[in-house]
Amino acid sequence: MAEYRINEVAAVLGVSPDTVRRWVDAERLPARRDQTGRRLVEGADLAAFARDRLGNGQGQSSTSSARNRLRGIVTDVVRDGVMAQVEITTGPYRVVSLMSREAADQLDLRVGVLAEAVIKSTNVVVERPASG
Repeated sequence: MAEYRINEVAAVLGVSPDTVRRWVDAERLPARRDQTGRRLVEGADLAAFARDRLGNGQGQSSTSSARNRLRGIVTDVVRDGVMAQVEITTGPYRVVSLMSREAADQLDLRVGVLAEAVIKSTNVVVERPASG
């Protein structure tokens, strides 16, 4: 049975550890204390909470089939004559998109603005972090 500490839960959900503690205290997210008093969340409970928190496409456009959305801040934009490379930092992740310069200009993409990376892919690589 996989169990996660509050900091790990916060990282997965993209919120602060204090937010996770409030959810646990309000009994919105089940947790137990280990022998040292640290709170642990069971993996299945975390998965159910994340699924319920997202809802049925809540916050997503009803006109798009893409379901993978990562909100973040634009940290770099490199434009040339035809293309633009846009980097978005979302939580601990970096997403890089190549698009036409015209699209980047129309979206007024520049360092410091909020943006959402919408990902639709037929090939997704899934990895698990090394244990230890």
